[in-house]
Amino acid sequence: MSQQKRQPREKRQPHEKRQRNLKIKKGDVVRVIAGKDKGAEGKVISVLSEQDRVIVEGVNRIKRHTKVVNQGGRAGTTGGIITQEAAIHVSNVMLLVDAPKGEDGKSGKGKVTTRIGYRRDEVAKRRADGSTYPALRSTRVARKSGEEI
Repeated sequence: MSQQKRQPREKRQPHEKRQRNLKIKKGDVVRVIAGKDKGAEGKVISVLSEQDRVIVEGVNRIKRHTKVVNQGGRAGTTGGIITQEAAIHVSNVMLLVDAPKGEDGKSGKGKVTTRIGYRRDEVAKRRADGSTYPALRSTRVARKSGEEI
């Protein structure tokens, strides 16, 4: 039996860069709902919309081993082990908002996770000549409480 040499598999092209509108934004306070850091809370440092990922402060910490780089004289970076946050998928986090007010009008205790919706509010815009006209502005709202985020 002669073994035939397999043809090398063609390299897959990465998906073209798509700009998705993620509902989680930079600066939001989120809670991790899945994974090794489940239950952890933190502020979103950055959003990587092309990969549907977010970097959350204090969550998914990794150790990166860096080399000493001696470029440009004294301005080189020092080597060693650096601990930093890695990205996690946006589906593993939920936005944290203040608990909705109860029937007695008092605020609920602490913070709760919520999904994010959008509401179109009518506003008056001003033209360069000073006249105004009605327009719609999209605002993010918490689905649990209906309050603006």
